[in-house]
Amino acid sequence: MKVERISAIPLDKDTAKRYSSDIVKERFDRTPEKVKYLGGGSFGRAFGVRLKDGSKFVIKFLRAKDMLAKEVNDLKLLADNCSVKIPKVLFVRNADKAIPVDCYAMEYIDGKNALMALGMLIESRRKRLDFADRVTTALHEIHQHKNDRFGDTMSPDCRTWVDYYKPFAKAVLEKAEELYKADSLSEKIIVAMRAAWSEFDTIFSEEVKDACLIHGDLNIANIMVGKRYEVSGFIDPLNSMYADREYDLFQFDNLTGKRFYLRETYIRKYGASKFCDIKCAFYGLWNEVYCYIKSGVLVNIIMNPLVKNMQKRLSEL
Repeated sequence: MKVERISAIPLDKDTAKRYSSDIVKERFDRTPEKVKYLGGGSFGRAFGVRLKDGSKFVIKFLRAKDMLAKEVNDLKLLADNCSVKIPKVLFVRNADKAIPVDCYAMEYIDGKNALMALGMLIESRRKRLDFADRVTTALHEIHQHKNDRFGDTMSPDCRTWVDYYKPFAKAVLEKAEELYKADSLSEKIIVAMRAAWSEFDTIFSEEVKDACLIHGDLNIANIMVGKRYEVSGFIDPLNSMYADREYDLFQFDNLTGKRFYLRETYIRKYGASKFCDIKCAFYGLWNEVYCYIKSGVLVNIIMNPLVKNMQKRLSEL
C-alpha cells in the first residue's frame, strides 16, 4: 500500500449521474428509468440504476487511477469465499474522453446498510447477537481462504505478516510526523502513534501463522440488511489482502459496531491471539491515519475513539 496523498479526479454528483445515464444508453441502447445517488467516499461515487423492465444494478465510479483492476479482482475473490452475498461485477468500463473516470457495474443488493437501519439499535440483545453470529460466520468463511504468502491480493509476496506490515506502518508514522510538523495533524494523535510504535515489537511478537484473505473494511456501514434486519450482503471491500485475520476485527468497533458485539462474538467463536486487543487498537489508529494521508479528510468521530483506545491498551500492556 502506497502511503501518499492521492489526487481525486473531479467528479460531482450531477456529472456522475449524467455519466450513469450515458453508460446505460451505450451499453443497453436504452434510457434508464431512474438513477439514484447511493453514496460514496473520497474516491468513489455509487449510483443505483433501474431500467424500465424493473432490473436494477449499481454503477460505481472510481475517482483515483489504478483502482479498477483491484476492486474487480477483490469483489470476485471475496464472493467466491463467502456465503453472504457480495455483489457480482457485471461489466467494467475504462476511462476515455467521453467519461474520464473508470467505473464498473455490479449487482444491486436490496436493503440498507446497518448503520442507517436505526431500528436495529433498539432490538433485543438476543437479536443483536444473532446478527453478530451471522456476520462473523460469513467473515470467518472469508478468512478460511488462505495463501502461502502475505500481501496484497494481486501480488502477495511476503513470507511473514510483519515483513509486510511493519514497513507500511513505519511509512505511515513517518508521513504522520511530516503532517504534524506542518500543523496538519494534532499532537494527541502523533503522541499516541509514537507511544504505540515504541512497543511495536511487543505488540506484534506473536507469529501470525496463516495468511488469511480479509475484507479490509467490514464496518457496520458496509453490512447490508433487509426489512427484518437479516444480513443481505457485504459491500465495499478496501485494501483486501492476505493478512493477519485480526486486521479485519478493528472495524467492528467503529461507528455503532460495539452495540452488536461483533468483535467479541468473532473472538468467542474463533479465538484470538494474546495481544489481539492492542493489535486491533494499533490497526485501527494506523488505518485511520493512512486514510487521512490518502484523502486529506479527517473524520474525528472515528479518529478520537481510536486514539483513546490506543492509549488505554498501551496502559494495559
